[in-house]
Amino acid sequence: MTHPTRKLVIYTDGACSGNPGPGGWGAPLLYGAREKELYGGQADTTNNRMEMLAAIKALESLQPGYAGDIELWTDSKYLKDGITKWIHGWKKRGWKKADKKPVLNMDLWKRLDAVVQGKTIDWCWVKGHAGDPGNERADELANKGVPGRE
Repeated sequence: MTHPTRKLVIYTDGACSGNPGPGGWGAPLLYGAREKELYGGQADTTNNRMEMLAAIKALESLQPGYAGDIELWTDSKYLKDGITKWIHGWKKRGWKKADKKPVLNMDLWKRLDAVVQGKTIDWCWVKGHAGDPGNERADELANKGVPGRE
């Protein structure tokens, strides 16, 4: 049974060894006393792609039809601004930036756009590497996901 006063809290982070290079993503999910940790990685990627993939994988891991409130924390202004501000213009322009060039990481932006539909998400920014426990755990998981660092 869900409690209306509870929120699902998700922290996300990406890591890359070189940019591009091997990268990882991590996301702890917290709901009351319940916790779930997700992480993974790719051999050849970028930091921005890993930041995005952390949010995508966390949201995709939810039960189909999940409609509770979500608080998603990221230290990536690219991710936060992209999904809360820029994406609306990109979609209106057929996934082109204002300069008419294709949106970078379009495949992941489209995937993220699809997974946020029907969800109430409060996108929050946190300064990275500043001691926030959720962000620090997301960073640890992201680094764990980098191929070769397990």
